[in-house]
Amino acid sequence: MKKTLVIVIAAAVVFGGLAGCGGKATEKAAEGPKIEKIVWKSSGHGPASDPSQIFHDNACKDITAASGGRLEVKPFVGGSIVPAYKELDAVHENVLQMAYTCPMYSLDKWPAAGLISSRPGALAGEALRAWFNYAGGADLMNKMMAGYNVQTFPGWISPLPEEVFFHSKVKITKVSDLKGLRARCMGDGGEIMKTLGTSVVIIPGGELYEAMKRGVIDAFEYSTLASNWNMHFNEVAKYVILSPVRAPSDPQVFYVNKDAWSKLPEDLKVLVTNILDKWAIAEHEYLVAESIKAVDKFREAGCEVYKLPKEVEAAVQAAAEKFYKEKAAKESPIFAEILNSMNEFGKAYAAMH
Repeated sequence: MKKTLVIVIAAAVVFGGLAGCGGKATEKAAEGPKIEKIVWKSSGHGPASDPSQIFHDNACKDITAASGGRLEVKPFVGGSIVPAYKELDAVHENVLQMAYTCPMYSLDKWPAAGLISSRPGALAGEALRAWFNYAGGADLMNKMMAGYNVQTFPGWISPLPEEVFFHSKVKITKVSDLKGLRARCMGDGGEIMKTLGTSVVIIPGGELYEAMKRGVIDAFEYSTLASNWNMHFNEVAKYVILSPVRAPSDPQVFYVNKDAWSKLPEDLKVLVTNILDKWAIAEHEYLVAESIKAVDKFREAGCEVYKLPKEVEAAVQAAAEKFYKEKAAKESPIFAEILNSMNEFGKAYAAMH
């Protein structure tokens, strides 16, 4: 009896000890290694209703969800963190870790930025994305931004379809109609329109509706038909003038702060790269489809939608070629390097088609 009792007690001690060890081991395993959460802030450049802002926000939410919350990217609308069009400066200063904006808004820093933007005579959407992703465009852009704490990557450009030439209160049928026209134009396109006599005004996209309503401007360029329909521009401009000559594409690019990027684990870099690529091309395809629908919407709303006459197109094209030839001769070498790269790719693309 005593022998049996001793065995039972011994067994209890052994199994109890094992259970205790097992419990502690299980508890430690459940805790696992502590994962540090990374939080980024990212801004678009447009108002909340702009498709570029919507797709930017979707990309941010996708990154947060796909990373299981390891990398939380908080989206902000244009102008909410820093003044509109200054988002890239905020990325450089690490106030923002990411931004989605138009290259032409950085003309104050790099004259060549206007080349990779909605520039007259540039590459159309499909060709622009191919050049940027596979023909050295992204590398040239990073070379242009050397010394600035910002970078981009292939796949992070959304070329977007051609912009509307103008939403206007005035019908434009000949070159002389551009003279004295008070029009909102941005980037190099604005400089080129000045050479044709247009009185150019710089106004943020979110203020265009009121500027037209108050008579501050007579006409404006902004974005694609799809974007512009959502901005209710049919209410302030009778004429919707179509032509790819001023802006055959309206590219927007994702940028990251170099320091923030270098600190990301490799798996998160892959995740971010792929998700931004996905949403950049998705926005382009969406706006192509929606712009087709928007033509009928503008017409049904009482707007006159028509093609810019060939005479005016030819004048804008000629002014653009002259402008860039002169500018390439006086700017830093990177300007001519980007311009020549795009032009050569454009010729090869046109020959293939």
